[in-house]
Amino acid sequence: MKGFMDMMSQAKDLQAKMSKMQDELAELEIVGVAGAGLVRVTLDGKGNLKGLKIDESLIKPDDVEIMEDLILAAHTDARAKLEQASAEKMQSMAGDLPLPPGMKLF
Repeated sequence: MKGFMDMMSQAKDLQAKMSKMQDELAELEIVGVAGAGLVRVTLDGKGNLKGLKIDESLIKPDDVEIMEDLILAAHTDARAKLEQASAEKMQSMAGDLPLPPGMKLF
């Protein structure tokens, strides 16, 4: 019975850690850049677009396609950084758990 109680306690601890991690991730602001910083995209921890900054040197009618590509690239960069930050938080949290070899939480 003690083993079951220990497992339940660990599950409760995991739930509390997951909730804390989700709160921390929601507060994150991740900035993705493209074009050597000419385009910057800011995402919140849930991946929602919170801001967009375009250097005025890009604002030329003939360069619209380039600007669109840079916005997409900056967004992709921000999403990748967000996924990395999420994975690192999950890894640090999972490091405390006695998981069987090869089992992952994410």
